[in-house]
Amino acid sequence: MSETPTGRLCWHELLTTNPDGALSFYGEIAGWGSQPFGGGDEPYTMWTNGETPIGGVMQLPQQAIDAGAPPNWLVHISTPDVKATVARAQGLGATVLHEEGIPEVGSFAIMSDPQGAVFAVYQPTADTPGHDGPPAAGEFSWCELPTTDWEAAWSFYSELFGWQEHDQMDMGETGIYHMFSRGAHPLGGMFNKPPEVPVAAWVFYIRVPDCTAAAEKVKALGGKVLNGPMEVPGGDMVAQCMDPEGASFAVHSVAGG
Repeated sequence: MSETPTGRLCWHELLTTNPDGALSFYGEIAGWGSQPFGGGDEPYTMWTNGETPIGGVMQLPQQAIDAGAPPNWLVHISTPDVKATVARAQGLGATVLHEEGIPEVGSFAIMSDPQGAVFAVYQPTADTPGHDGPPAAGEFSWCELPTTDWEAAWSFYSELFGWQEHDQMDMGETGIYHMFSRGAHPLGGMFNKPPEVPVAAWVFYIRVPDCTAAAEKVKALGGKVLNGPMEVPGGDMVAQCMDPEGASFAVHSVAGG
């Protein structure tokens, strides 16, 4: 078993009010399969890209619904020591929402960062899911954090996970788009959210063969396209979307296929 890396976005989990509907919807959009997982207390299904598990889907807990949480995607970020990472995050202003250990799977903790965006840290028992390097079709290819203070958010995440600054882009009235990486691999960007975005929250991009076709399929299957499809610097195409239950996500296709 290889050593657990720090800061890899290794597992993406959808908490939704309609897991069966989500399996059908994202299967059509991303081409994912599914595989049941029997190791937890609650029903849990893993997303598979080909033969590789890349994430999971489960029922949004009632206590989360009662607290006003909408369906959402939750990223798990790897760490070799979940307790030490939680303590460090708390020292940097994070709030712990839930901690748990699952036999033969690993330990995780769900937290909100100082600006309120929710994420999880994960210490797997076996090898860490995911990989470094360019994403393939059907994998998560980019992440974005619209937040209330991107500079404070960047200070928090870079301190906690060792992510590095990759580049910055001035978006005019929208402000600075701050891109970051883990080693040589670009991971995503952070920026100050516009007023119409209600809260700070991570958004995850799925690589698809054709962004425009995927966006049309989102609408046909009962989801919404919030922005795009549009070309971004470098020639790639992206579209920000919402699934039928209200979880935000995005699709991304690379220039030239």
